[in-house]
Amino acid sequence: MRNTAPERADFEALFAAHGVPAIEYLRAHYPRFVATKRHFLETRGRTKGHRVLDIGAHWLHQSLLYAIDGFEVVALDLPFTFELENVRNLAAAHAITLVPEPDLEHARAFAAIPDSSIDIVLFTEIIEHITFNPVAMWREVHRVMKPGARIVVTTPNYYALRGRAWNWLRFLRGFGGGLPSRDILTMHTGAHHWKEFALGELLAYFRALSPDFVFTKALRLPRFDRGPASRRVPAKRMIEALVPVLRPNLHVEIELATKEHGIVVSPRW
Repeated sequence: MRNTAPERADFEALFAAHGVPAIEYLRAHYPRFVATKRHFLETRGRTKGHRVLDIGAHWLHQSLLYAIDGFEVVALDLPFTFELENVRNLAAAHAITLVPEPDLEHARAFAAIPDSSIDIVLFTEIIEHITFNPVAMWREVHRVMKPGARIVVTTPNYYALRGRAWNWLRFLRGFGGGLPSRDILTMHTGAHHWKEFALGELLAYFRALSPDFVFTKALRLPRFDRGPASRRVPAKRMIEALVPVLRPNLHVEIELATKEHGIVVSPRW
């Protein structure tokens, strides 16, 4: 598979041809999609198969980036997204299999995916939005992965220089940390970053899930965009370059080295 990407305008045209919405979202996130794919392909390791499961595929922005390179893509997202006719037409045009899933907590739609059939799991900018106990979901992910398959996780860094960890004014006013209560009341559930991770915590998360998981890459990455808003803070970008722990993005790859143990965590009261 090639370690290149089309020009953004050319990529946008593939969506425009079918009238797929959220082009502004695509423009904002395209550099991240490209960087994630590049980092993964640089150290693909034993993950030689071509079958991708994109969890949280939304409007297929990232799914299509893999499909046009010859990967066989299975996209999983809420039914609301996949009920859009233009999204279905785009998927059909590029042989992307759509798996609608209304409830990731119980993950019943995974039943449509055979055991040990997936080579690559994309879980990008999703883990911070989870509002439920994810163990049952990860059991299904573990089931459908081949031995040697890899999970690619990207998520914001909690300790980013421009992140919520450094909101001292809010702390001093007695409003604590984490998600502001006003956001809980005024935003849709899926819009929040309910939980942001530090790199060490993210590694501990997957180690706790299963000893079958082995880390093959763990990166703190700079901002992906290079627009006017990014250029207005050169001092902060310089600090982020010098102090990796303050960089805003995490990229982690987890290999399923064996299927001997399964998911070993059980939720309890």
